[in-house]
Amino acid sequence: MSEARFRRIAADIRHRINAGEWRPGQTLPSRTRMAAEYHIHPQTMRLAYDLLRRTGVLEGEERKSVYVAHAPAMRTLTDPDADWPFSSETTDTRPRPATVELAARLGVHAGATLQHETVECLDPGGRSAMLVSSWWRGQRRPHDSFVAELGSVELSEEQAHALGLLVDAVAFRVVRTRFDHDGRPLETADLILPMDRWLIRLAPAR
Repeated sequence: MSEARFRRIAADIRHRINAGEWRPGQTLPSRTRMAAEYHIHPQTMRLAYDLLRRTGVLEGEERKSVYVAHAPAMRTLTDPDADWPFSSETTDTRPRPATVELAARLGVHAGATLQHETVECLDPGGRSAMLVSSWWRGQRRPHDSFVAELGSVELSEEQAHALGLLVDAVAFRVVRTRFDHDGRPLETADLILPMDRWLIRLAPAR
């Protein structure tokens, strides 16, 4: 059973929900019945339902009936340097060699060993809301200022799995670099935000 299969089925169910086949609050058919409809093993359908639950499309406990979730409120990012106000999980702390891009952002040579941390930020309902991957040299130090650039990126397999989205889905990417009081870069980070869960509000220049 390929991982792509249950993700394709989840995407099809999401499309059917968006088309109005099932309304918010309406119970979906059982996993067994849906597995028969899609001609797949019930375990594959369970994975598809679990993915839809993690991404907030469906609600309900595992091994019980599930129903279409009411649309969550969009979050708005106004300060990319603010602490996350809810729970989070650190998922990776392995040091990494600096890529050419990271070397330029931190003012080090390519291949230099960087400390690294990826944090999964969870919303109040326990769903993944954002991934923050940070890199720095030596010990972390307090910063005096930062800059942030907004763009977009296609999700890697690892990012998509954490966020419960399809591989190659497009997400917001905020590149944040922190500086000391002399303007030297201390740390840089990629903030990955699903476009269906976030609005970006830019503050006016001061």
